[in-house]
Order: sequence, then structure tokens, then C-alpha cells
Amino acid sequence: MMRPLRYLTPYFLFVLAFLAFTKSGFYCWGPLAYLFFLIPICELFIAPNSDNLSEEQEQAAKSNILFDLVLWLTVPMQLVALYLFLTSLNQGLSIFDTAGRVVTMGLLCGTFGINAAHELGHRVNKFEQFLAKILLLTSLYMHFFIEHNKGHHRHVATSEDPSTAFYKQNLYAFWIQTFVGTQQKAWQIAISESKNKVFNEMALFQLIQFSLLGLIYYFFGGFVLVCFLVAAFIGAALLETVNYIEHYGLQRKQAKTSYERVKPAHSWNSNHALGRLTLFELSRHSDHHYLASRKYQILRHMDDAPQMPTGYPGMILLALIPPLWFKVMHKQMEVYAIIP
Repeated sequence: MMRPLRYLTPYFLFVLAFLAFTKSGFYCWGPLAYLFFLIPICELFIAPNSDNLSEEQEQAAKSNILFDLVLWLTVPMQLVALYLFLTSLNQGLSIFDTAGRVVTMGLLCGTFGINAAHELGHRVNKFEQFLAKILLLTSLYMHFFIEHNKGHHRHVATSEDPSTAFYKQNLYAFWIQTFVGTQQKAWQIAISESKNKVFNEMALFQLIQFSLLGLIYYFFGGFVLVCFLVAAFIGAALLETVNYIEHYGLQRKQAKTSYERVKPAHSWNSNHALGRLTLFELSRHSDHHYLASRKYQILRHMDDAPQMPTGYPGMILLALIPPLWFKVMHKQMEVYAIIP
């Protein structure tokens, strides 16, 4: 019983977001301080945990529906948070408070609107895939459902993947690459698949997203719409920064016209407990790419996976300062004998 309940800890971010959307001053910036100040500092003093479940524990966890319910709960919580955000902006707020609320919504877009959708989007049943699309809609990132599952996982750690950062490529150059490249890839996949469907899925996603923008403009006005667009961009930038740190400088070997199989060594891994819980085990990324169908609660530490020096929040902060990122990560690549 206690193992599924551990994954309620990410919902503390929703509590902080509620305070941000209903109060003023520092409360508006509480989620940012929690994710990118408190957690990174704590992870400096908490040793990573590389323990895996036993086969018996894994089977029990895999069949325990509580793990799914905890994940499904992100959908109504995200929708409520979005409504509170939209209704909280036309209240004569200061620039400081408005910016804090926009950043808070952006963090929710990244951690729940895209990250939880990432987990649900890998499920095979239509109900959970539908939940994933709802979450992605709140971040205006519905193309991720197509490109991530059918593009990124196939081409990861190759030059064909816009979501893989190359050696010595800084974060800001990577943002341009991935924002443009993943949209192009999603359209290519959707156009190819539309030959066997009655509609183009990417075109449908665009229609849905523009409809949401129209509704926000109609009910809340232009200023709120702009705030939502900024929040959605923050969420997308957060997600793509995570992609940057997950595969930086890692490349699969090419043999003639094909690449070697995706291995744990083609993703950076992190066993830091707080980051793992906050992002539903996303940081055990090596096992996720090795077998994408594995549910978050049974992802394993892989001995041959390169390890990040700290958890995801700390690594994201590091990536924002390219010279510092290169200094730390290139030294880490030497530890694992990773030669680009």
C-alpha cells in the first residue's frame, strides 16, 4: 500500500500552485523555489538509491491499480489548476505576482501536462492514451504524442532524432533544433499514417489546440491568453530541457543503413530519490528507453547506464549555464569512457 502512496508526493506541487493562484507575494513563486531550490539542495545530501524490486515485488507493483489511479489523478488536478490560473489573472495583480503565477502554471505544464502525459502516452489502452492527450492539450504540446512514441524512441541517440542533443551543443541551440524538428517529424509521421486513416492526426490536434486558445480568448480576454501561451512555452521548454539532459552527447553506432539496438548506455540515468518521485520515475530513463512498455513503478537501475551527477532539477539548472554544463558533463563522460 505504501509504495503507490509515495507517488502522491508530486501533488505537493499542486498544493503550492493553489497557494500561488489564490495568494500574493512569495506564494506566487513557491513552486519555483520548491522545484529548483529546495529539491536540488536536498539531493546534494541524499545519496542516490540504485535498488531494484525483486521479481515478486515487480509483479505485485505491475498489477497494483493504485499506481495507475495515482497517475490518472493528474488529469482532473491539472484541469482544475488550469482553471484557477485562468481565473486568477484579471484581478489587478502586480507584475511580480502575475509573473509568478505564469511561471507556476508553466511548471505544471511541464511536470504534469507533459511528463505525466508521457507515461500515459506509452500505455496501450485508448482510455489512458486519451488522458495523455488531455494533459498535452493543457500544454499545447499534443504533437508530442505522435513524435515521441513513433519518432524519438525509434531514432534516439542518432542524428535523425531532433530530441537528442549532440556533443558540445548548448541548451539554447538544442531548443531551436527540437522545437522545430519535433513539429516537422510529427507532421511527417501523421501525413504518412493518414494514408490509412480517415483523418490526419496532427491536423486534428492543431484544430483542438486552436479551439482551446479561442475559448480562452473568448471567456478570459487577450491578456490571459498571452499569459497562458507563455506558461505553455515554459512547460515545453522544461520538457525539452529534460530531453537535453537525458541524451546529451550519447550516440548509437551505425552499421551501414541501420543503427545498433537502443541500449541503457544511450540515456543518462539518475537514481536520486526526490527527482524520481517528483517526475514519476522519469529519471530512470535508461530502462525506459530499453523497454518503453515498462510502467513507471517498475523501472530499474541498469548497471551499464551512465549516471548523472545529481537529480533532474539540479541538472536542469546546470544546463541553463552552458560553460558549467560542459565542464561537469564532459568530465562525467570521461568517467564512463563515452567518446562522441
